[in-house]
Amino acid sequence: MKVKAVLLAGPRDQARRPCKLKILLSAYACEPDKGSEPGMGWHWAVEIARLGHEVHVLTRANNVTAIEGGLVELDGLRLHIHGYDLPRWARWWKKGFQGVHLYYLLWQWGAYRQARKLHSALRFDMAHHITFAVYRHPSFMGRLGIPFVLGPIGGGEYTPPTLLRSAPWRARIAEFLRAAGNRVASIDPLVRSTFHCATLILCKTRETQAAVPLHEQAKCICIQDVAADTDLIAESPSNGSNTARFLFVGNLLHLKGIHLILRALRQVLENTPNAKLTIVGDGRDRAWLHGLARLLGVDPAVDWRGKLPRQEVMAIYGSHTAFVFPSLHDSGGTVVMEALSQGLPVICLDLGGPGAILPENCGFKIAARDRTEEQVVSALAAAMKQLANDSALRRELAENALAAARVQTWKAVVGHAYEQVEKVLVTG
Repeated sequence: MKVKAVLLAGPRDQARRPCKLKILLSAYACEPDKGSEPGMGWHWAVEIARLGHEVHVLTRANNVTAIEGGLVELDGLRLHIHGYDLPRWARWWKKGFQGVHLYYLLWQWGAYRQARKLHSALRFDMAHHITFAVYRHPSFMGRLGIPFVLGPIGGGEYTPPTLLRSAPWRARIAEFLRAAGNRVASIDPLVRSTFHCATLILCKTRETQAAVPLHEQAKCICIQDVAADTDLIAESPSNGSNTARFLFVGNLLHLKGIHLILRALRQVLENTPNAKLTIVGDGRDRAWLHGLARLLGVDPAVDWRGKLPRQEVMAIYGSHTAFVFPSLHDSGGTVVMEALSQGLPVICLDLGGPGAILPENCGFKIAARDRTEEQVVSALAAAMKQLANDSALRRELAENALAAARVQTWKAVVGHAYEQVEKVLVTG
């Protein structure tokens, strides 16, 4: 694709500079006051508009009411919402875990047809696909004939097989199928066309960048996709807890590594019998994890909170000693940034998004490649014990966590990304 240079020269401008763009933002998931992908879609839309661009968000029709409510507090931004959904008879696909992928693919095609109509009327300078942000999923927005930014995308991360030793067979099968899906995506004509049409490909992790076809990697930039919400950053670290209280927040899925936390907790309890673990979330592996906790004898030390509203979750962070998130292949890490924003040290694996975004001085990144499950569990337990017993270290890491959150705000992350976008659009 020939890249269009979008320039503005005022009467006294000796050097030409990038003009503000009219952008079509494809955001299947986009809602205010949400975490994960919906929150990411919302924050990117808002911050792109705050940079002075005119942003037109194309999202699911059932997101529009919530977004319009969020826009009430954002006077002055050129942020417009366009809702699209498949016919009612097709929406039942969203209800099944696997069916949502078919629904999403069909939605992308329908959204592209809607985008063509919008582009004919509004004449966009650029299209940007922001959510879902998985490199296996195609986007058709590059076919509009204007510069196209893809991502930040993830999904190229993989789980070290040794960390699935104690996981149920269905988890191992799921990981095998995911790896197979990644390989198929490398030859999927729709995915390859998406990469070919992209002017710029933003990648969340080095693993995802490596999964992009070699002849397209010159277009790739690795960039962080999640950030701290400025309005929610604590003024100072909380006093936490006098007892060893650890927190996990996320879906109850094998890929989140909760089985590793439960095994580590058993080791922690040997020396710190009053240690507690709070687990916030729900998911299809709930029964397996409850059974594992009982089998390990740690269930009395686990407080299963279930799924909670985001406001309640944010209030929980400050009453804990540390946040433990040993995800096996998450691309992002919204909850990691939430924990940092509340001054909570983080323990994670040096894998995927969490390993990429956690600063070294804000917690512990546990090496997980080429290690056995027992070695990783022991390292998790050692980090938990150290934070439970060393109050001075805990305070230092908590202060560092808040300092990192104040730097890694949505304004900073999106602003940095769009410096790269504008540079590519202008220089081509």
